[in-house]
Amino acid sequence: MIPAHVAAAFDFQSKACSSLGSPFMGQLMRLCATMAWPEGRITERIFNWQGDIGPRAQSVPLRLAGALHALHLQRHARLAAVYPPHQPGDATLWDAVADTLTSDSAFIDAFIDSAPQTNEVRRSAVLVALGQVLAHHFPGPIRTSELGASGGLNIHWDDYAVGINGQVFGAQRPVLTLGPDWTGDLPPKAQPVISAHAGVDLNPLDPSAPDDALRLQAYLWPDQPHRLELTRAAMGAARTKITQGDAIDWLRPRLVHQPGQMHLIYSTIAWQYFPETKQSEGEALIEAAGETATDQAPLAWFGMENDGGTKGAALTLRFWPGNVRCKLGRADFHGRWVNWINPPLS
Repeated sequence: MIPAHVAAAFDFQSKACSSLGSPFMGQLMRLCATMAWPEGRITERIFNWQGDIGPRAQSVPLRLAGALHALHLQRHARLAAVYPPHQPGDATLWDAVADTLTSDSAFIDAFIDSAPQTNEVRRSAVLVALGQVLAHHFPGPIRTSELGASGGLNIHWDDYAVGINGQVFGAQRPVLTLGPDWTGDLPPKAQPVISAHAGVDLNPLDPSAPDDALRLQAYLWPDQPHRLELTRAAMGAARTKITQGDAIDWLRPRLVHQPGQMHLIYSTIAWQYFPETKQSEGEALIEAAGETATDQAPLAWFGMENDGGTKGAALTLRFWPGNVRCKLGRADFHGRWVNWINPPLS
């Protein structure tokens, strides 16, 4: 019998995936919550996993889904017959999954050691808009620091474009063009000049390494091929090596102001996972740096993070000098929609 906490975690993930436009993932996670699992090392490990296995902690359901998708991306014959574009019934899909949990247990066991890293490229839509806003306010170059950068696919957002109501914002020759459902303000037409890109992650992925490239794709959902296309385009253009380490320790020496340049610090669905002690330490460091920012060397701190709201992630900006706090609206966690508010920067 499935332990109650395991069933609850997979059921929660099923509903979340369905609400985010993935009926296949909704079905797969629902079956994991309700069907009889085969005996073996994967069942034993997941049923006896220590700690909170849910999406706000260790995300075991998405770890397992990622492992199965990774096998599918490697042309796993059993899964190929039931994964999208096929639309199998519950029994057919679960038979294939149950067989795979047994036949490929070694691969799955190793894959689920690591937490999910969904380097969602569509989140860059808000970064493109932010860049336009900051360039409109400050005409000089901008250097960037991304915290929790994963594979670095959202570091080169200045190479991307966003189509909004027939207009295109962002790069003139974009690597890819995003098309979220956009409501609210249009960003100003002001192209930022990025002088340096940098990012940090505790477990950075290298898109040029086959195993890391597979992992970046595996956490996407099998019935959303457009996400896979965008991710592959971004992987092909990724060229900044992500530093491995603690985000706040890495950021500390970068907070020295560079005259004539703005420093943009940002995170997209990453800050919320930092330990509370690190969040407090980071906030204090950034605020201290903000106190010495000038009009010639301003500091911007942007976050797209879960604030517990009922719809999507909050978009927030703090800007120095002046310690201006702005709410820039909200966005879908996967970047499907954006409700944008231009900040009152003078």
